[in-house]
Amino acid sequence: MGLRINDIAPDFTASSTAGEIKFHDWLDGHYGIIFSHPRDFTPVCTTEFGAVAQLVPEFKKRGTKVIGVSVDSVQDHEKWKRDIEAFGGAPADFPIIDDTSLTVAKAYDMLPAEFYLPTEGRTPANSATVRTVFIVGPDKKVKLTMTYPMSVGRNFAEILRALDAVQLTDGKPLATPANWQAGQDVIVALALNNEQATERFGALDIKLPYLRFAKAPQ
Repeated sequence: MGLRINDIAPDFTASSTAGEIKFHDWLDGHYGIIFSHPRDFTPVCTTEFGAVAQLVPEFKKRGTKVIGVSVDSVQDHEKWKRDIEAFGGAPADFPIIDDTSLTVAKAYDMLPAEFYLPTEGRTPANSATVRTVFIVGPDKKVKLTMTYPMSVGRNFAEILRALDAVQLTDGKPLATPANWQAGQDVIVALALNNEQATERFGALDIKLPYLRFAKAPQ
């Protein structure tokens, strides 16, 4: 069975471009985002890691650490980083894990339903759906997952938006509506009655008895 929301994210120890990482220790009370990729030196992956490189300052502003996973060696990652930085126009200032053993890919159930992983001559197609996103909270629990096929590059503006929504609502009686953007009104959970909701979040905009909006907390 795959990882579910609120499962404890599997811990692991792995080599990376930033040295050995023990994942739970590395989180160190922060939110964390795991980005995985089929292989180094592949076209879509290079555009995606270039996008991550550009967004590192935004993740830092949100107290969030980012870590890449690819099924190649640290030596290959270091070479590939030069391409990432050249294409993205920003330093690839985040660790990339060496997952040649597929330890992380298997622990996080990143592989397709049917897969064949030869020990020699492995191609990106052999690990085609190792293209996933996990947002992990400071409590080490999985807060959000996304999985994309190999042919579809991820929308990192959406990942940043989802992170904002996760952080805003985590542990609070709030939710975000469809197409929500940071700063917009949020939905108050039905666990609070109108009086409780108003006391906690201010004036309500009641669209329906079960759909009540309030200003997003700062």
